[in-house]
Amino acid sequence: MTSRDARLWFEVALLPSGWARSVRVRVRDGWIAEVEHDVTASDDDERHHAIALPGLANVHSHGFQRAMAGLTGQRGPENDNFWTWREVMYHFVGRLGPDDVQAISALAFVEMLESGFTRVGEFHYVHHAVDGRPYDDVGELAAQVVAAAEQTGIGLTLLPVFYAHASFGELPPSPGQRRFVCGLDDFERLLDAAEQHARRLPDAVVGVAPHSLRAVNPRELAAVAALRPHAPLHIHAAEQVREVEDCVAWSGQRPVAWLLDHADVDARWCLVHATHIDDAEIRGIVDRGAVVGLCPVTESDLGDGIFPALPYTARGGRFGIGTDSNVMIDAAVELRTLEYGQRLLHRSRNVLASRTGASTGRTLFDAALAGGAQAVGRRASGPTGISPGEPADVFTLDPTHVGLIGRSGDAILDSWIFGTRSSPVDRVWRHGHCVVRRGRHVARDAVESRFKVAVQRLASN
Repeated sequence: MTSRDARLWFEVALLPSGWARSVRVRVRDGWIAEVEHDVTASDDDERHHAIALPGLANVHSHGFQRAMAGLTGQRGPENDNFWTWREVMYHFVGRLGPDDVQAISALAFVEMLESGFTRVGEFHYVHHAVDGRPYDDVGELAAQVVAAAEQTGIGLTLLPVFYAHASFGELPPSPGQRRFVCGLDDFERLLDAAEQHARRLPDAVVGVAPHSLRAVNPRELAAVAALRPHAPLHIHAAEQVREVEDCVAWSGQRPVAWLLDHADVDARWCLVHATHIDDAEIRGIVDRGAVVGLCPVTESDLGDGIFPALPYTARGGRFGIGTDSNVMIDAAVELRTLEYGQRLLHRSRNVLASRTGASTGRTLFDAALAGGAQAVGRRASGPTGISPGEPADVFTLDPTHVGLIGRSGDAILDSWIFGTRSSPVDRVWRHGHCVVRRGRHVARDAVESRFKVAVQRLASN
């Protein structure tokens, strides 16, 4: 998809300075060139009597897992948890071909765009053929992710994953992990191939993702971080209680504490989940300027636990939101689940509102916008959002939606996140190109048809 120049006029828009009316956004070559407010729409403007918001970044996704939604609802023979879920995922991965990866990822990306996500951090760890051997093009499956992004128009931050071991202490990988595993030299070639494929997209970012402390040793972690020293670096950290216990047994430290003491954690790092962290780890993350990638729906689905968001945000901690396993793809639902988890934990309301009288929805949205942009490598030198110099990534809410009638200012965000059953998202522009109209992606029919074929084939195997 190509971008275009445009003059978009919105009745209401959320700008870095706050809510504004009668807003004109000039788009040039996919980027915002100028923003005016309190201006009358002219004949040259494309008029939208709607509420414009800056697009959000989905900081953590495994696109292929979209096809697993609903397949893990049967209780296992033991205490059902992340580790039993993982075995089901490994079985599913063992059947995926390149076409399946593209078809499934494309539907996930369509649904992200339809909910207000305009860029995805794709934590891409399935690299090899079913038997574990590399494809002739070592970046074959990365190319399929890029093709899915190209078809749907979503902004892509591709995060090729380095995965070497089954657990702490360099335990050998299991058969279910053979599609993920490679050595450092092979990973560098894979990273080069992924960058080559990503050049097809207008503003792709390629980072690195050492999978987790259990999957990489200290030497490998340092080597992977050094491969692209200025690119985003994402790592799973402290998602599970057992992971924390195993890390303590291995090193004498909790996972995040170990990272803070032994790695150059800084603003390019995104610590995915970080569910089980203590006060000292909270201080360390905040002091280093890293982002925590929260995936509240998946964390709920897997029974991970509840992130200590209240003390973390009270200290100024930065976070983005992600859809992780893609069991449910909806930006508003992720933010709602984050807040509701805190309400249950603290037995209180409006827990994450920034101050007395502040809007919870606005607090959540602003934090996810800024933290998400940082995590996916799109942090601008100026304000994040509908602002000159930023990508023209904008979505609108329909003000006639039953959940938004009579709402203005921050009540719009509160109502979108907490008070709507059906989505009020109307249109979405990505890099200046309109990819969603009336809540439906322009390529949904074709993408959905291909997804159905892929899933039906997988179900028959």
